Amino acid sequence: MEAAGHPHRRAGNHQVVTRVINGLRPYWLQAYLLVYTPVGLFADSRITAAWQQYLLGVLTFLVLYLAALKAPKEQRVQVWTCVLVATGFEIMGSLVWGVYRYRLHNVPLFVPPGHGIVYLFGLLAAQAPVVLRHGRRVAYFVLAVAGAWAALGLTLLPLFTGRFDLQGALCLPVFAYFLLRSPRWPLFAAIFIIVSELEICGTSFGNWYWMPVAPWTHIPSGNPPSVIAGGYAVIDGSVLVALWLAYRLGLNTIITRITTTMIPRPGPNLAPSAASRAYSGEPASPASTSRI
Repeated sequence: MEAAGHPHRRAGNHQVVTRVINGLRPYWLQAYLLVYTPVGLFADSRITAAWQQYLLGVLTFLVLYLAALKAPKEQRVQVWTCVLVATGFEIMGSLVWGVYRYRLHNVPLFVPPGHGIVYLFGLLAAQAPVVLRHGRRVAYFVLAVAGAWAALGLTLLPLFTGRFDLQGALCLPVFAYFLLRSPRWPLFAAIFIIVSELEICGTSFGNWYWMPVAPWTHIPSGNPPSVIAGGYAVIDGSVLVALWLAYRLGLNTIITRITTTMIPRPGPNLAPSAASRAYSGEPASPASTSRI
């Protein structure tokens, strides 16, 4: 009897493994980006020559290029626009303002495609099963984590880090507004996850460090600031402005499709909305479908 039961147990185990694999399949690209980020940062922390950092930058561009091929064309346009926009913010934030500094006192070549990786990770979240299944509850959970981190940065963490993180706390209202009010909220929820990983790993490995007090504003900061992911609201807005300008120049085909890749389609337990009617081809008012 026991021997006869083995095939059934093996079949049952196989079915469990199959279900787990199938459940994780929609997340494989995001998992790949989450794994590459700390691995790439750890590699940079061991680099001793500029040419090695250039090679890591080329590799990161290649990683972003291959990953973006899995995304729709309109998302790829947003990703590469983000790379250009974020590079300008990096030059301003690091080299001009000096609110943070990189280990070799430059803007490493892997940083611009790194922003593209972050943005692609966020764009993919709109159609992630967890977002489609749970909707805004995902946003509330992320906001709760961000709020707790910001509160700790003002209370308990300074006892261990010696830093009072007012800068991170000031980013919280901006992040909360876009997370709760923007139709692109899955982008911001996902970006908080990968930026938190990126900042914790980058500062822990010594890839960069945040100034204890920000120049010009004299605002104390953690290393890293808690909800610095809120800064991507500015980057995202800049990306949309750049694409709006492209729209004005005649690239309307790509621009009009951007919103359909950013708004989660309703799952089986959600009522149809104007966004879902736009997917299905049903009439919808311009006010309900405009997202830019």
